[in-house]
Amino acid sequence: MTTPPSTLQPPRRPIRELPDELISQIAAGEVVERPASVVRELVDNALDAGATQITLRLQAGGVRHISVEDNGSGILRSELPNALKRHATSKIASLSDLESVGTMGFRGEALAAICSIAEVSLLTRVDTADEPHGWLLDGRSGELQAAARAPGTTVEVRELFFATPARRKFLKTDATELAHCIEAVRRHALARPEVGFAIWHDGKLVAQWRAVAHGGMEALRQRLADVLGEDFVQQAVALDWPLDAQDEDGPQRLRVWGFAGVPDAARSRADWQFAYVNGRYVRDKTITHAARSAYEDVLHGHRQPVYALFVSIDPARVDVNVHPTKIEVRFRDGREVHQGVRRAVEAALAVPRAAAAAGPVETAPAPAWAPPARQDGFAFRPREPEVGHRVSDVGALWGYGSGGATTGSARTELDSVETNTAPTGYALPVRAEPVEALANPSPLPAGDWPLGRAIAQLQGVYILAENTQGLVVVDMHAAHERIVYERLKQQLDDQQVARQPLLIPATFAATPDEVATAEDCDEVLKTLGLEITALSPRTLAVRAVPTTLAQGNPVELARSVLAELGLHDSSTVVQRARNELLATMACHGAVRANRRLTLDEMNALLRQMEVTERSDQCNHGRPTWRQVGMKELDGLFLRGR
Repeated sequence: MTTPPSTLQPPRRPIRELPDELISQIAAGEVVERPASVVRELVDNALDAGATQITLRLQAGGVRHISVEDNGSGILRSELPNALKRHATSKIASLSDLESVGTMGFRGEALAAICSIAEVSLLTRVDTADEPHGWLLDGRSGELQAAARAPGTTVEVRELFFATPARRKFLKTDATELAHCIEAVRRHALARPEVGFAIWHDGKLVAQWRAVAHGGMEALRQRLADVLGEDFVQQAVALDWPLDAQDEDGPQRLRVWGFAGVPDAARSRADWQFAYVNGRYVRDKTITHAARSAYEDVLHGHRQPVYALFVSIDPARVDVNVHPTKIEVRFRDGREVHQGVRRAVEAALAVPRAAAAAGPVETAPAPAWAPPARQDGFAFRPREPEVGHRVSDVGALWGYGSGGATTGSARTELDSVETNTAPTGYALPVRAEPVEALANPSPLPAGDWPLGRAIAQLQGVYILAENTQGLVVVDMHAAHERIVYERLKQQLDDQQVARQPLLIPATFAATPDEVATAEDCDEVLKTLGLEITALSPRTLAVRAVPTTLAQGNPVELARSVLAELGLHDSSTVVQRARNELLATMACHGAVRANRRLTLDEMNALLRQMEVTERSDQCNHGRPTWRQVGMKELDGLFLRGR
């Protein structure tokens, strides 16, 4: 009887050392996935050599030929024989160097891996009197001969995967591979505006980005416009998390800067999200989550934000050696990075675009209604309206006080307003029913207001206003809803979340990480309204939960909060629940559609929008106003044609 195939044992093979060529081909399988992988590695080396101009030449999408030319420092003749050897590099020499990598390439295996699966030649020259000409190195034979070249290096790769034809079959069409190569260079170009890039394919120039002469944020703005288009820059706000803030160890070790797209620029796919760590393009869950959470309050539905974010951090605090292609990193303190990215993006998005577009404001004492100065380094200084309705408390927005209608014993100041305790545990101001007026605003004099002067109300839903650009259309309910929402958040930000003790503590089996997080973050948990204690090294007990979430599952809540605290600096679960409650309150408290407003009331609402954070979107992420320019209006009526 024959033995079933499933029970056949493979023949035993002896343990032996692999030949060098096979080792390099295995490494190539990790490093080189397609021609774009080769392009990325060679451009990394060119940038490390100090190049200010890099030219990429391709044939057949990079499969037949790849050439990367640079004007960098070049390679000395004495070092050329080692250039194509495995684990040979000039960028690290010890473990301390590996723990503080400041260069793009450092692993010392890319060129050797590429050489094992393709034909490679290297032409280089250094700018010294000792070497008046260049040298050409053949990667297959190792032959070295003199050659003419200006200072710099050219690496040519021909017939990619010729030694591993099976890998070549997995490549896509030439057009697809070319697109991947262009994308690889584009990612480098975004981070290095001082470097010029040119891409040629089959003898034709397909992309070019010239070096930007000036530096700083203006240089980045110009490069973003060149690479991603002018629309990206026009629909993005600049952000720069300052370096002069202090932490417990001295100067802050983290800087976050770049451009974040406004919510209206969001896309259906996450294809315009560029994140860099110390100039290196990365795909990092910490940065992605932090950026997405910063848009939580202003993005509608499942739309994806667009951004180009750059994180500068001490190289010793980030490990870039966790992936063969260096596309992933690991932070020593992920919560610090998450907090910095989220706060930087949130602060940039908080400034109303209408007020920002109005230009710089003069330094003056902040009025009573203005939001407090941010403690994160961003100065939010809105233009102070000289007239109009100034709201200094939430109550006036709902109509009680300042001559508005009231019910019960409602008063003008929030602290003295009679309150009802909602079932969720928050003290809610008594809301007037119905809302009679926004206030008793003064007439609006002549002035160049960002959102203009109200001229009419359309169908009891929209406010029409005139400004210097043309017509402004405002959704009055959505706009007022955001104003009320931001006021409520401001009032409750400094209060601890109310909590409700459980009659019978909810216990659950916990992992060592969960137990450690619960012990380390005890104060944070209490601030969030949770009390979690350890009963044993593997058991946790939930003794109190936020009053707002008393009807939920305490174990699921505890696990979610601990999981997020393990990664980030605070729990977005409880924060999101609190914000949802306040959003519901604001929706009910905002002025309703079909409510007729006077011109003075409309102007008062416009002035409020100009000084309220995130007023460009309602609580659900929908826009609150739109600008219709004069050119667009002229086009509707064929003026000038």
